[in-house]
Amino acid sequence: MHMEQAYKEIAPRLRGLRDAMDLSLSDLAAKTGVTTEQMAAYESGDIEIPVGFLMKVAQACHVDLTVLISGVEPHLKGYSLVRHGEGLSVERRKDYDYKSLAYRFSGRKMEPFLITVPPKKREDMTLITHSGQEFIHVMQGRLELLLGEDALALDPGDSLYFDSQTPHALRGLDDHHAVFLDVIL
Repeated sequence: MHMEQAYKEIAPRLRGLRDAMDLSLSDLAAKTGVTTEQMAAYESGDIEIPVGFLMKVAQACHVDLTVLISGVEPHLKGYSLVRHGEGLSVERRKDYDYKSLAYRFSGRKMEPFLITVPPKKREDMTLITHSGQEFIHVMQGRLELLLGEDALALDPGDSLYFDSQTPHALRGLDDHHAVFLDVIL
C-alpha cells in the first residue's frame, strides 16, 4: 500500500469513530492532546498520522488500535502468535517498514512492531516525537538513533528504553538496513 493510500484509509475510520462517539473535532482533540486544526489535518488523510496519536484515540474511544489501522476488529484474547514473515504492515512513514506483531490481540496494552529502516545521510533524518515510552531491541544491522542531543549507535543485541516525547530519528548504518523490535507503550 502506498503511503498516501494508508492515510486515506485511516482518516475516514478516524472521522467515523469520532462521529460514532458523538464527539466534535475539538472534543477529540482535547482528549488526545492535539489542536483542533491538527485533528482536522489527520482526518483529512493528507498528513502523517503518528502511531502515538492513534493510540491516544484508541484509548480515549475505548477501541483497539487495530480497528483504526486496518479496519478489522481483533478477536484473539488469550494469545496471538505471529509467525516469522507475518505481521500487519503499517505504512506510517515513507522510508520505514513497520509490521505490527500483535494486531490480532484484543485489548493490547502495548504496540510491538518489527521495523526496518534504511541507511541515509544524517542530514536526511527527521526528528519526531509522540506520547508514551518506547523499547528498541536491534536484531540485524547497526542502528543510529538520534535521541535529543545524543547520537547513539546500536549493534545487534543492544536495547534502548526511552521517553517517546524526546525528539528521535533512526537510520541504518554502514550502508545497510537495520531491523529492530520496537515496543511502544
